[in-house]
Amino acid sequence: MSVHMKQKRINIAMSKEKADLVIKNANIINVFTKEIVRGDIAICSDQIVGIGNYRGVQEIDAKGKFVCPGLIDSHVHIESTMVTPSEFAKAVIPHGTTTIIADPHEIANVCGINGISFMLNQSKDLPMNIFYMMPSCVPSTPFENNGADLNSELIKSFLSNESILGLGEVMDYPSVINGDKKMLEKIDLFDDKIIDGHSPSLSGKELNAYRAAGVITDHECSTVSEAIDRLRLGMYVQIREGSGAKNLENLITGLLDKKINLDKCIFCTDDKHLEHIKTDGHISYNVKKAIKLGVKPIDAICMATINSAECYKLKRLGAIAPGYSADLIILDDLENFIVNSVLYRGKTVFEKGKLIAEIKTKIDDKNVFNTVRIPKVDEKSLEIKISGDEAFVIKLNEKELITKKEKVKVKVVNGVFVPDNKYSKAAVIERHKAINNIGLGIISNFNIKNGAIASTVAHDSHNLIVVGDNDLDMLIAIEELKRVEGGYTVVSNGEIKGTLKLPIAGIMSDKPSEEVMKILNVMLMEAKKLGINENVDPFITLSFLALPVIPEIRITDKGLFDVTKFKFVNIF
Repeated sequence: MSVHMKQKRINIAMSKEKADLVIKNANIINVFTKEIVRGDIAICSDQIVGIGNYRGVQEIDAKGKFVCPGLIDSHVHIESTMVTPSEFAKAVIPHGTTTIIADPHEIANVCGINGISFMLNQSKDLPMNIFYMMPSCVPSTPFENNGADLNSELIKSFLSNESILGLGEVMDYPSVINGDKKMLEKIDLFDDKIIDGHSPSLSGKELNAYRAAGVITDHECSTVSEAIDRLRLGMYVQIREGSGAKNLENLITGLLDKKINLDKCIFCTDDKHLEHIKTDGHISYNVKKAIKLGVKPIDAICMATINSAECYKLKRLGAIAPGYSADLIILDDLENFIVNSVLYRGKTVFEKGKLIAEIKTKIDDKNVFNTVRIPKVDEKSLEIKISGDEAFVIKLNEKELITKKEKVKVKVVNGVFVPDNKYSKAAVIERHKAINNIGLGIISNFNIKNGAIASTVAHDSHNLIVVGDNDLDMLIAIEELKRVEGGYTVVSNGEIKGTLKLPIAGIMSDKPSEEVMKILNVMLMEAKKLGINENVDPFITLSFLALPVIPEIRITDKGLFDVTKFKFVNIF
């Protein structure tokens, strides 16, 4: 910033000049003193320069409405919305989110450095702040094949990038607490920055060791005791409320009951789907829910603003005060958190139900396309050979990501498993390097009839996964996703009922979010026609069936994996 600009800001703060913009007669949420202050907000260019009584070249009369800082999502994977950063921005800005801290490990697992560069480029010149954390675990585990490997040498070149705040969620906590050199080399690179955690159930000396390595946050707390353990060590607890994991109510009620200070609690969504953002809100939903559970409105706003900003060392974000960015929300109602308008860097970007900011999407990076590489798959490739009539199956739990390992009697003809209405066939096919790896398994409680569904969204390595009750439909689904370069598809009786194309790394669309939601809703209806368990989301279930870190049993391109024993097992 030039000396001239500093002089101008000082002059406006001293009322020697008119401000560029003044928000008059506002009830201002002060996140430092946790009080509401009546006054004007003077803005010079993109920065707040004064609170008090001011005149401006342009003036907005708040008429006593509440004004709070723009909201911050402290941990999110944009790729999980299946749209580009610009389309994501269109979805969250109307709900008051002006800053996100994203971890691009989904696209990095497919495209490596090219994927991270794509996300950085797509996040430029948007009417919101998008910061990134450098993925720490690519590949996420050694139990599946992915598309890339990010070692410390490769990620070193990003250290000077101002958009990268630190190291993304360190999921491989066993490597940390066992002093693995390769993992510690990555952590050491970001020693003066923020290191995000991911340590469900870790406690005692192991948690001490994890914290001693430099990890400062954790979004995986599901119990109050886990949260308190981390808060006592000076960690920030990211209270998560997304489409899959919903930890807010349990954590908030428990922390309130125990009268725990919330200054190191921050909000995140982790994964939240577009339709849920549209209907429920984004971080605004976390704020509203926390207030309803008994958190004071200003405390809830602090958790969504200044607490996150201080955690991630964003010194100009998260507050309404001189020297802070003019990222503001004007609220019609404080306790119900009804957003009237949103300002980003002093410009109105959303007002009275309408997105005002012009957001364009231009995709010219070819390095993230054509990522689905699969050799020819035939019926023989999908055969599950079984000795006898008993097999281990993956039993789906309704409304949960956790599965159960069971040994049951299944239909076997000539030594080969035959799917029926109760037991479906699943296949995970390596799709990055065409190495012909196919893992096979049996699923119960999915209940698909006369069809198959398939996806190239399969956390975290994003291989192709297909579930069906007959090989013909499964093979058609596989070929369809090869044809469109990735996505979701539904097939029944030899006919493709619907396909959502996700050509960017096989996990993201290059189309507008409205079109993505429309197609997905149609496909959900088609999936339901196949008799899939109503309490099992077909596509979310598919996307997590291949993640070998969630108990009890999973399937990867390398085979059936027992998470509790951390080893591969035979089907029979």
